[in-house]
Amino acid sequence: MSRPRRRGRDIHGVLLLDKPQGMSSNDVLQKVKRIYNANRAGHTGALDPLATGMLPICLGEATKFSQYLLDSDKRYRVIAVWGSVRIPLTPMVKSCWSVR
Repeated sequence: MSRPRRRGRDIHGVLLLDKPQGMSSNDVLQKVKRIYNANRAGHTGALDPLATGMLPICLGEATKFSQYLLDSDKRYRVIAVWGSVRIPLTPMVKSCWSVR
């Protein structure tokens, strides 16, 4: 026998959060859902756990609006330090020299 589904609040809107490094987009989404006790929530695109940046979270009826955000153009700003060495956490698939 399955447990009854917990009923959350009907809360609607969009939160624009600055995702911290070390958390996945889904980790942030689940935390927001828990804090607001929201019935429905979704994010509008994933940020890598190592990345920081603005993550729109849609709650309730605003989840219908999220498709427009997913389809929109996005811009990214990258800060690179040339000449430093860092051991990657995952194996390198392609070097920047082989991508053209």
